[in-house]
Amino acid sequence: MLLGELLLGALGARLLWLASRDVFGGYVFQRLNYRDHPLPTAVGLLIPVVAAAFLALSSLVGSRRGLVLNWDSLLLSGHQFLGLMLGFGLLGLVDDIGGVGQSGGFGGHLRSLRTGHLTTGALKLVGGPLIAIVMLGESWQSADRVALLRDAALICLSANLANLFDRAPGRVIKAGTLAFMVAWITVAAPASLAPVALVIGASLGLLVPDLREELMLGDAGANVIGAALGYGVVVSVSEWWRWGALVVVALANLVSERVSFTRVIDAVPPLRWLDRFGAPHREK
Repeated sequence: MLLGELLLGALGARLLWLASRDVFGGYVFQRLNYRDHPLPTAVGLLIPVVAAAFLALSSLVGSRRGLVLNWDSLLLSGHQFLGLMLGFGLLGLVDDIGGVGQSGGFGGHLRSLRTGHLTTGALKLVGGPLIAIVMLGESWQSADRVALLRDAALICLSANLANLFDRAPGRVIKAGTLAFMVAWITVAAPASLAPVALVIGASLGLLVPDLREELMLGDAGANVIGAALGYGVVVSVSEWWRWGALVVVALANLVSERVSFTRVIDAVPPLRWLDRFGAPHREK
């Protein structure tokens, strides 16, 4: 059933990109990519907009079984999920537009905070957990605070991990799609991933122009992809699996402070091939 969400998400993002290229062509969105080629950044903001469109439609349709979309699953988690996606997308947009030249990594942002300077990365570091706790708190009213903090941390660290993969054309979309496919195959109730499928589908709708270096998703897109995948884990697996996922994601974030994911990918031939596949400027 998730195939409908993937396809419609992809179609929606593709149409939105074609309609909004002039908007992202403005000077404020222009950034240099890894080849020092100017491209519009923050185009990934279209991903939560697409999700919002279909989640709003699910509210209008109400609880019913559809041939294409799983309206019941979309309606069940629509407000909570949409709040997370828009919040993380907005934090990413601020970083894309205002974070040029600022120090990166957890260490760099924390050092800036100690000197009294709030970087856009530090704003994400503080704002992400607050958004996650507020949105998830609706479903934890009976108050297992440890579980709430665990799930919020899982979503935030997943968002940051996706940002770390967004270092080459199409990389974060490919990585996010693979992670989603694993979840789709392995979870007991895949229908719970319906809203996540909208986000992954929307990212796939931007994959070709991303690979062709016509746009950059920016943190506004990578943040959303990662947060959506983290949310998918929260709503689809048991308590112990969530703890395990949190440990894995936290370790990956810590390793990234010392190890370059790009160097690892380039050193492993199958990963290098997958990473460069479809990217005309990197296939050589």
